[in-house]
Amino acid sequence: MRGRLGRGGRRGAFGGARTRRLFAGSVMAAFGGVSAVLQFVGQLWPAAVPGPAPVTAASVLLCLAWAVLRSRPTVVVQQEFARPRMSVTVGPGDLFDESAHLVVGFSDTFDTDVRDGVVISAGSVQGQLLERRYDGDLRRLDDELDAALGAVVPVARETRADKPCGKLDRYPVGTVAVLGSRPRLVFGVAHSRLGNDFVARSSTEELWLSLGRVWDAVYQHGQLDRVAVPLIGSGLSRLHGLDEESLLRLILLSFITHSRERVICRELRVVLRPAELERVDLTEVAAFLGVLAASDARGPA
Repeated sequence: MRGRLGRGGRRGAFGGARTRRLFAGSVMAAFGGVSAVLQFVGQLWPAAVPGPAPVTAASVLLCLAWAVLRSRPTVVVQQEFARPRMSVTVGPGDLFDESAHLVVGFSDTFDTDVRDGVVISAGSVQGQLLERRYDGDLRRLDDELDAALGAVVPVARETRADKPCGKLDRYPVGTVAVLGSRPRLVFGVAHSRLGNDFVARSSTEELWLSLGRVWDAVYQHGQLDRVAVPLIGSGLSRLHGLDEESLLRLILLSFITHSRERVICRELRVVLRPAELERVDLTEVAAFLGVLAASDARGPA
């Protein structure tokens, strides 16, 4: 049940508003502590306290050093769990560089066309999947999707008049298409509904359902290997009710809740983009994971 924080990395020591607030608070706290110590020592041993100029300089340097140490941003969190034995890591990275099965969000139409960015944005995780795992070969990706969805019955079919671009069949939210081959499968999950205006929309309930279906598919096909997941719902799926940190907690809670029922994988890695990392307090995330790990440790054997 060990947790670990990693510091340093891409952001500077004063890179974000939260970090600057922490730095200022640490300076004030350190200054108060140093002042109290000096007053106490000065009363008992006046000769031991040097003149005001050296004391002031030393105090300022000590306070600044303490504040810098305290305010360095956390960029990697790792928590180990005892029941079941697994680890969860959260930090920055490139999802497609991970040596792991990948989870990628889709809409309910499983659209893939990134031309002109009308249906799918080329910069999205889904667009990057096409470019980096399929070398831009849209036909190959669509063929694999068709094979993976062959046993799933669409819930509706749009007309070309209503949806002038992209695919027409709609699948239930929560549908998972398992793509590729081991040791690097792709679990494509429909976690949003793509409107005929080409705006994807989702909800907390739909995201929770979709995550549960992903863990079921990983359990069935993943053979307990490492799984990497992006911050699903933080892109263009219009899930406005949750900020990045809340989305991250939802993903973690879903995974840990389902892992208590059966072992899904031995390691989950949540990969954050730089912009997402700036808006997530990983110190708070580490504390959140620590509480969940401690509750598992207190559970029945």
